[in-house]
Amino acid sequence: MNSSTMDYAKTRAFLIDTTKCTGCRGCQVACKQWNQLKGEKTVFFSGEGYQNPPQMSEYTFTRVKFKDYEKNGQHEFAFYKEMCMHCNDPACASVCPVGAFRKTAEGPVVYDSQKCIGCRFCMVACPFGVPKYEWSKAFPLVKKCTGCYSRIKEGLHPACATACPTAITYGSRGELLKEAEKRIAARPGRYCKTIYGKEEAGGTSVLYLTQQPLDELGFRPVTKRPLPSYTWQALRFVPGVFLTVGGTLSLVSWFQHRKDRVRKEEEQRRQAEAERKEENR
Repeated sequence: MNSSTMDYAKTRAFLIDTTKCTGCRGCQVACKQWNQLKGEKTVFFSGEGYQNPPQMSEYTFTRVKFKDYEKNGQHEFAFYKEMCMHCNDPACASVCPVGAFRKTAEGPVVYDSQKCIGCRFCMVACPFGVPKYEWSKAFPLVKKCTGCYSRIKEGLHPACATACPTAITYGSRGELLKEAEKRIAARPGRYCKTIYGKEEAGGTSVLYLTQQPLDELGFRPVTKRPLPSYTWQALRFVPGVFLTVGGTLSLVSWFQHRKDRVRKEEEQRRQAEAERKEENR
């Protein structure tokens, strides 16, 4: 479905109420389990906060950020889940030369590794710094949260939303915006009036309610204009010959990258088979 004709109010979304988050990290564990992501060897670092791992990576699609602040002379903690924002009009999809990213009608922005050429344009374009590179591999690709698209297609909720006991609500974006506004109106002293994600980057499928100002929690200030509009505005000034040559080179690179990947996987399969035969002797 073309994102320009999509009814975003009906797409699925997350409402993350940071005032209800206890920092239990249940969402982190559920994400690791469902996506079969291996654990990382990390070092505790309190420079930015007390979260661990210190940042998202090819093995960590979501994490709970810890932010300490002062209230009435006392130090307090605020927690919030960091993940892919699943933008309504994703910048990653607009800059990808081979169409590896796409916004689904259900809501998640998904990624096709078979198309990826590893150019990393998506990493530069994403205003939230979400896509991560597989630095540990000889033929790296990009990794990020999929919004548990495979679960959603089966009528299930994402793993993180299922595991969270308090802070994450999952449903249609239109209904969640109404719910967020209802909570703000009912308890104005508890919430900031801003719903982060309502308009940021043209709107996202992840919405946040906070008690503290967004800048104090470390939320990135993002334009309310959809990022692809900047992309195409910039491309208007690039001579067509460069775009044609760039597209051709991307296609050649994709074929070469795919061939190398298939060859590498075949070598690994043969090696594993040889090792099994050796063990059975």
